[in-house]
Order: sequence, then C-alpha cells, then structure tokens
Amino acid sequence: MHRFPDILAKIALTAWVGGLWAIAAVAWVLFQKLTDRQLAGNVAGSLFTIMNWVGMAVGFYLLIYRTAREGAGALRSVFFWVVLCMLLLTLGSYFGIQPVIEGLKAQAWPKAVMQSAFADRFARWHGISSIVYVIECLLGVVLVSRE
Repeated sequence: MHRFPDILAKIALTAWVGGLWAIAAVAWVLFQKLTDRQLAGNVAGSLFTIMNWVGMAVGFYLLIYRTAREGAGALRSVFFWVVLCMLLLTLGSYFGIQPVIEGLKAQAWPKAVMQSAFADRFARWHGISSIVYVIECLLGVVLVSRE
C-alpha cells in the first residue's frame, strides 16, 4: 500500500517537471502569436515566477522526503543530487537572475527594455536565464526517467 508521502512525492515531481516543459511551450506560443512582445514577455515572466515557486516548494519537499525515507543513504542517490541541482538553479534564477532582469526593465522605463540602452545587458541576462531553464528542464527528464 502506498503511503501519502510517497504519492505526494510522485505528484509533486510530475507537477514540477511537467510544469517546466508546459510553461516552456506556452512561452514559445506567446512569442509566436502575440504581436506585442513586451506583453508576451510579461505574461511569460509571470508564468516562470509561478514555476519558480512550484520548483522551490517541490524541490525542498523532495529533498526532505528522500532524506526522511532513506536517511544518509539519500546522499548516495542520483535522484537527491539532481533534485538539489534543480533546486539550486531555481533559487539562482529567482533570487539572482530575475532581479537583474527586472531591474533592467525598471531602468529602461518608460521605454521597453529592448528599445533602451539596456537592450544588450537584458539580452545577455535573458540568455543566461534561458540556459538555466533548459538545464533545469533536462535535469527534470533525468529525474522522471529514473523514477
């Protein structure tokens, strides 16, 4: 019989990894279908923020869950270290990269950041953010494939 923490871990992992991939697809569609790129970016940014919070909650839960279930043995599992890497990427994105991006947008106001003197810096940080997100998505595939 499955215990509630086991079921919750599977649901949480599914929500996290599925959400990462779904929001990546939605962001791509937003930029393809909306003529206002600033609006597309704002909507996508809000979705990524939600996904960061989901990632933080799920990442912490999965680490605590595995440690409680396996004790120190959890430290020898690939699962533990992949979750930790994903969580660190999420934290770095939310508390490190996103504030820089938002700061550049605020400095550019009233212009759109891509029509301002900050366009190059914004593009660089956006690229870093995208790479971090892709790595997180790929690590999610590793988690799902190992479970």
